[in-house]
Amino acid sequence: MKTLTVNILTDAVNDMQEGRRFYERQDPVLGNYFWDSITADLESLQIYGGIHSKKLGFFRMIAKRFPFAIYYDVKEETAIVVAILPMRKKPETIADSLQNR
Repeated sequence: MKTLTVNILTDAVNDMQEGRRFYERQDPVLGNYFWDSITADLESLQIYGGIHSKKLGFFRMIAKRFPFAIYYDVKEETAIVVAILPMRKKPETIADSLQNR
């Protein structure tokens, strides 16, 4: 079985931090749970990277426990995560965000 290296770009890490802050305002424990859950989703890209459908030019994986989508591309043996965005945003806002990355 071939595994991929997962490279998370700075913008995607910033997206995770923004999501964590959002959930910490609800409950500090929830912020940490969000971070751990998204991290587990990202780790799964080592095995499942490239199997998801493409949206807006990137593969899109829906997070397991939170309403977030992970947008990534696969180059050779690497899954490159470009964005981790809340799905509750307008589609136009998501498209604009991805265009700028």
